[in-house]
Amino acid sequence: MNAYTQNGQANQYLANSIRSASPEQLMLMLYDGAIRFLAQAIQAVEQHNPEQRAMFINRASAIVTEFSATLDPSHNPELAENLQSLYGYMLRRMMEANMKNTPEPLQECRQLLTDLRMTWAKAIALNKREAHIAAGRPPIEAAAMPQSFAAAM
Repeated sequence: MNAYTQNGQANQYLANSIRSASPEQLMLMLYDGAIRFLAQAIQAVEQHNPEQRAMFINRASAIVTEFSATLDPSHNPELAENLQSLYGYMLRRMMEANMKNTPEPLQECRQLLTDLRMTWAKAIALNKREAHIAAGRPPIEAAAMPQSFAAAM
């Protein structure tokens, strides 16, 4: 199988995964994408590749901007405000990394996004577990919880 065919199959798999994903899964996939883009931006900084650095920082920034824009303070105003501040901080750090061509702010943002992703994944799993129990069904075991999209590839 050639690289073009493999890429085509991977793209088809990704498209199908996105179409069939729940909103929660989509959010985790976006976190995975932002984390991956920051890792690629760090690598581009280390390889002295400013075009790649800027492209990957822009992609990660676009995802973080979308997270910020879609916050709904009606459910938990304090959480929304805290996340808004954190997303703004990350966007400033990514801009700093791009301007100064340094990996440290990107590493910090990558860790923050990784921590947030893990927190959201745990919250989603807990919510599903509680919903199963409330419905009188056996609880979902941790091993049955969905893995990250990035880990599946």
